[in-house]
Amino acid sequence: MLSNAVDPGWVPTKMGGPNAPDDLELGRQTQEWLASSDEPQALTTGGYWYHRRRQQPHRAVHDEAFQDNLLRTLTEEVGTVL
Repeated sequence: MLSNAVDPGWVPTKMGGPNAPDDLELGRQTQEWLASSDEPQALTTGGYWYHRRRQQPHRAVHDEAFQDNLLRTLTEEVGTVL
């Protein structure tokens, strides 16, 4: 099973608002392409994708101390241990 993350960008939705500058269609197309394409690039796993291009995620993704702090803060805010 392949698993990837897709960043659709800041898109005009109820959450993003009507003035969001990105293209909702490109975000959808990336997800569809990863799910259905037989192209070698789409048949990879562990990627972070933006508009059908593999990107490097923010460096905090690999920072365990940052992640631990984030989980502690979320636990304090919502009262649920994650």
